[in-house]
Amino acid sequence: MTVVLAVGAIFILLIILASVVIIAMFSRIWLQAYVSRARVSMLSIIAMWLRKVKPQTIVESKITAVQAGLPSISTEALEAHYLAGGNIRKVVQALIIAQRAKIDLDWNTAAAIDLAGRDVYAAVQTSVDPKVIDCPDTRRSGRTTLDGVAKDGIQLRARARVTVRTNLAQLIGGATEETIIARVGEGIVSAIGSCETHKQVLANPMLIAKAVLDKSLDSQTAFEIVSIDIADIDVGDNVGARLQADQAEADTRVARAHAEETRSLAVAVEQEMKALTAENRALVVLAEAEVPKAIAEAYRHGQMRGTAAAVAGNG
Repeated sequence: MTVVLAVGAIFILLIILASVVIIAMFSRIWLQAYVSRARVSMLSIIAMWLRKVKPQTIVESKITAVQAGLPSISTEALEAHYLAGGNIRKVVQALIIAQRAKIDLDWNTAAAIDLAGRDVYAAVQTSVDPKVIDCPDTRRSGRTTLDGVAKDGIQLRARARVTVRTNLAQLIGGATEETIIARVGEGIVSAIGSCETHKQVLANPMLIAKAVLDKSLDSQTAFEIVSIDIADIDVGDNVGARLQADQAEADTRVARAHAEETRSLAVAVEQEMKALTAENRALVVLAEAEVPKAIAEAYRHGQMRGTAAAVAGNG
C-alpha cells in the first residue's frame, strides 16, 4: 500500500511538474495576448502546441488584428488557415490595409485568395496604389514596341503604359497580368490599323488610348484598367510602298514568264514550219526525179515521136 501511494505521489508530482514547465513555456505568450486583449486562453495555446501549430505566430497575428480593429477574426479561423498552409500574417496585413482604405474585403475572401496561390497582400496594395505595366513588356516578349500599320501604309511603332488596380472580386479565377498586356497590345495595333492616315495618329495619340479603353479589355481579368497612356510613338517603314513594290516585282516576273512562254511557243511553231518546208522540198525533189524516168519511158514506148511529128505538122 505504501509503494502504491508513493508511485501515485510521484506520478502526480510529475504531472504537476510538467504542467508548471508547460505553463512556464507559454506564460509569456499568454501574458502578451492577455495584455493586448486578444482573448487567447492558456488551454488554447497548449492545444496549438499539441497540434504542431506555432502559438507565437497565431497569437501575434491575433494581437495585430485586435489592435487594428479587427476583433471578428477568431483564433480558430487563424489556426485553421495556418494548418491549411496559408500565410496568416499576410492575410491579416491585407485585411488591415483594406479596412484603412475602406475596401470591402472579409476574412473568408482574403483567406481564399491566399490559399489559391495569389499574394493577397500585394493584391490589396495594388488595389490601393495602382500599378503601372509597360506594354509591351521587354522582360517577357523581348520586343520594345508595338508595330501597327495605318491605312495609308505607314508603319507606326508605339509604346504604352497601362495603369491597373486589382479587382478583388475577380482575383480568384481571373486572368493575369500577361492577359492585360496581350489585350492592350492587340487593341493598340488594331486602333492604329483603323486610322486613315498615320498623321492622324501622330497628331492625337489619345485616339488609340480611347479606342482601346472602349473595348473593355479588363473583363474577366484580375485587374481593372484605370488608364492607358501612349508613352512613345514613332514612324517606321512605309509598308504600303514596300508591299506595292513587291507586288509590282511579282507582276513583272509573271509577265516575263508569260512572255517567255509565248516566245517558246513561237519558236516551236517556227521549227515546225521549217520542218514542213523541208519535207515539201523533199517531195518536190522526188517529183522532179520522176520526170526523167517518165520521159525515158515515153521514148521507150515511142510516145515521144508522135508528139514530135504533131508538133512539126502544126509548124
